[in-house]
Amino acid sequence: MQFSSEELAWATDVVGRQVPPTPQYVWPLLADQVGAQVWVKHENHTPTGAFKVRGGLVYAERLRTGRPEVRGIVSATRGNHGQSLAFAGRAAGIDVTIVVPHGNSPDKNAAMRGFGAELVVHGHDFQSAREYASALGAQRGLETVPSYHPDLVLGVATYARELFDAAGELDTVYVPVGMGSGISGVIGVRDLLGLRTEVVGVVAQQAPATARSVLAGRVVTTDAASTFIDGVACRVPDADAIAVICAGAARILTISEDDAAQAMRVLYATSHNVAEPAGALALAGLLAERSRAAGQRVAVIQTGGNADADLLLQVLAGGTPTV
Repeated sequence: MQFSSEELAWATDVVGRQVPPTPQYVWPLLADQVGAQVWVKHENHTPTGAFKVRGGLVYAERLRTGRPEVRGIVSATRGNHGQSLAFAGRAAGIDVTIVVPHGNSPDKNAAMRGFGAELVVHGHDFQSAREYASALGAQRGLETVPSYHPDLVLGVATYARELFDAAGELDTVYVPVGMGSGISGVIGVRDLLGLRTEVVGVVAQQAPATARSVLAGRVVTTDAASTFIDGVACRVPDADAIAVICAGAARILTISEDDAAQAMRVLYATSHNVAEPAGALALAGLLAERSRAAGQRVAVIQTGGNADADLLLQVLAGGTPTV
């Protein structure tokens, strides 16, 4: 997805009114484990604990200034997208309704309510909640916000600009991939700056729809996405996102749930930052490619830190949660 320097500067201003730049650190213990200089972009340090708040703020600002007749929006989420819209909607004076599937993270549900969203529980997974949100929007006269949209990509691209401004040209950036806004933003900024950095997407073994889609060059759906890594539990990818990934990503890695849990432990041990499952997935991808990355300058995106206490205790004790 392409955007101009002017558009990115505008988005940076919009995001900066609510979200200060997040840090990116090189952790020595992590460098020792990988054998490379590893930058961690800490998107767990935003007001919602995840990167998606940036996209929500840009979407809401565009709505407030360009479509003021819209007084309410609805969307589906497993958590961070919904928190983003709830946070941004409250700031912009827009009513927000969020649909989550049964069994969704209690902590993320509480956070969305805390930011002022009306929470609706429906369906057995993200896709069923997504379909219900669209129907609910039509029923109530609400604008349905998709999980992938140019304004969402432009907003989250601001973290990529912060990273490249601080770290310079990197050899590789590893990004977890759910519906694709994060990796699209990184690719867009990389291209805008004319960098040679490889962008590598990382998905979960039990949610392989994106990896299969990129391999096929078209959307490939799956019947299930049964992974504890809820931030990437996608079974129906977005066609526009797949096109961007196919054109701009070097490769997509598929990582086991055991390796993802191990990456959560490694990130905590080396940086004392708590990662939600998807927030450690980029590191899991790097650890799987450590021989390839040896001696390089690389980055991983810690997309969020919103892990439920019970899940976190299980992971830090050495386990891998199941769904």
